[in-house]
Amino acid sequence: MEEVSKMSVTQAAHAAQNQAIPEATRLRLFQLQVEIRHTEKRAYDLFLQNLVKGTSHLALGQEAVAAGFAAAMNEDDYTFCTYRGHHHTLARGASMQAVLGELMGRQCGLMKGKGGSMHLTSVAHGVMGSYAIVGAHLPIAAGAAWSAQYRGTQQVAVAFFGDGATNIGTFHEALNLAQLWNLPALFVLEDNKWAESTPERQHSPIRDLSERAKAFGMKAVKVDGQDVEAVYKATRQALDHARSGKGPVFMHVDTVRFSGHYIGDPQVYRPKEEARDLRATRDPIEILRERLGVTSDELEEIDSEVTEIVEASVEFAKNGTDPAPEDALKNVYA
Repeated sequence: MEEVSKMSVTQAAHAAQNQAIPEATRLRLFQLQVEIRHTEKRAYDLFLQNLVKGTSHLALGQEAVAAGFAAAMNEDDYTFCTYRGHHHTLARGASMQAVLGELMGRQCGLMKGKGGSMHLTSVAHGVMGSYAIVGAHLPIAAGAAWSAQYRGTQQVAVAFFGDGATNIGTFHEALNLAQLWNLPALFVLEDNKWAESTPERQHSPIRDLSERAKAFGMKAVKVDGQDVEAVYKATRQALDHARSGKGPVFMHVDTVRFSGHYIGDPQVYRPKEEARDLRATRDPIEILRERLGVTSDELEEIDSEVTEIVEASVEFAKNGTDPAPEDALKNVYA
């Protein structure tokens, strides 16, 4: 009996060790979040200077979702973003210069300045578009997953969306078909509790939105979206599930939005102290910083390095040229 007990302890120790995230990966997760945070803050400044073309939606507070997923995904996996897609595009490897250039409508941007903030795309990095129409990308992601399944490439399509999108018809159509065809896809709900300015309790009669996926018989998991290590681990498990032919996974990621729905949103619908309290208690960068034991001096050094990179990217994009009128019909389908 004692021997069995010792064996169980040993097995548990091995299991815990296997689940441990390598230190280099943990540091990369921290660096990614800091890079995203600084880039988003700079995008806010550029918008106020009237240098960002069109509107823009920031992911301040949601950095851990993008970092955790990107670090866990294979290079050839697919990412499908919403209009709030800066963080995912950066995390998958697109350069700050190209992202900020696109926000400013420059030729150095990801789409030569023709797409703007809400349509960031970088096929070379697996980012298959950001979609301004709520829920429009979900059946497209299912199609990409079907393509990977048909070609036997072991790729997984990962689609991100907000809680408001779970009320859209294409959400149900995409999940239904993905489950029916056993597609290698992850449907990721970045649940920040706000559908633009409408609180979740006012647009959904279901308090647990993962129940909508379970209705299709789909595997559903819940993740703390402010804990980047939890996101990373859960994503790896979900990717393994989908990649091994076991079907799609619905991931309910509980996260928070520090800023408004769009830059300049007065947020009259939200208690003023809410964002302040969330920053104090649910900042994903601070949560990992304390866990890693990063000192204030070390954090200041990292901040300084990232700030330098961001500022150089801003200057590069600022000095970029505007799209030429004669190029208006280049690289467009219609």
